[in-house]
Amino acid sequence: MGPEDILLPTPAGVCCKSGGFHIDPTRLVDRAVITHGHSDHARAGHGAVLATQETLDLMRLRYGDNFAGSTQAIGYGETVTLGGARVTFHPAGHVLGSAQVAVELAGLRVVASGDYKNVGDPTCAPFELVQCDVFITEATFGLPVFRHGNADGEIAKLLHSLTLFPERAHLVGAYSLGKAQRVIALIRKSGYDKPIYLHGAMEKITRYYQGRGIDLGRTELVREAKKSELAGTITLCPPSTLKDVWSRRFPDPVTCFASGWMRVRARARQYLVELPLVISDHADWDGLTATIAATGASEIWVTHGQEDALVHWSLTQGLRARPLDIIGYGDEDEADGMTETGSSGMAP
Repeated sequence: MGPEDILLPTPAGVCCKSGGFHIDPTRLVDRAVITHGHSDHARAGHGAVLATQETLDLMRLRYGDNFAGSTQAIGYGETVTLGGARVTFHPAGHVLGSAQVAVELAGLRVVASGDYKNVGDPTCAPFELVQCDVFITEATFGLPVFRHGNADGEIAKLLHSLTLFPERAHLVGAYSLGKAQRVIALIRKSGYDKPIYLHGAMEKITRYYQGRGIDLGRTELVREAKKSELAGTITLCPPSTLKDVWSRRFPDPVTCFASGWMRVRARARQYLVELPLVISDHADWDGLTATIAATGASEIWVTHGQEDALVHWSLTQGLRARPLDIIGYGDEDEADGMTETGSSGMAP
């Protein structure tokens, strides 16, 4: 038995024929196994969905109660049998509830990473290395230029700017699921204890994180504050709103964007970003290559991102490697303001 007898790349995503399911399908299917709640991996409309409780809750928040025909929650380290395949979830360290999916059949183990990072994050369970025969890895930042560095140092840049410009509001563009909550937690870790303001699109998910026992300190909604009260404050907002008329409600705003893409100056200019913050919820080049080596896998499948570079690196290490070329994964929620408001992203 070979790995493609367990998981087979298809136009709809990676499919386990013996188990009758797809992992993070890009098209609607009868049975979906979902690694995490970002919209490029977790779509509404599948017949049945298996995911962690947090991912199911987040999908419900984003898509409504009827986002799937049926759902089943699975915990980390828990195994379920689907058809002839044993499926086990392991922490991916990406966002709250994110998981790697290990599929075992006839003594062969294939692990689909979903999105992952192998650095500390107080808002989700840490990445767990899983030994396997085949590792399916993301490659969002799969180029040597992407080395994310120290997130605490990026937060220090933000707070230093706040000290230099106390009369200005600081707007931090961040994805509403995962990144925004991690940035808030990092700001709190630095000792900042003042209220942090939220765009309306951040409210439901941030409240959910807090309800799961993640301490984010005092957060308030921008729509409840006067313009004069926002001088010298920090506000988290969807990236799309940095260029929007919505930002005019702030006194002389400093536009910031927390993303691994801020390593690329052209991206910062694209978003009119004054203060780029290189903070990513994906593994960087060093994290990707170190993880691949540590899994012990002899075969690497690479998906969504800089596939060719990581495939080439894997081949130079004596591993079998191939790109999956699955269309539909990407930088989650480029238009993140659309996700929660259901319209133009201009809701406060």
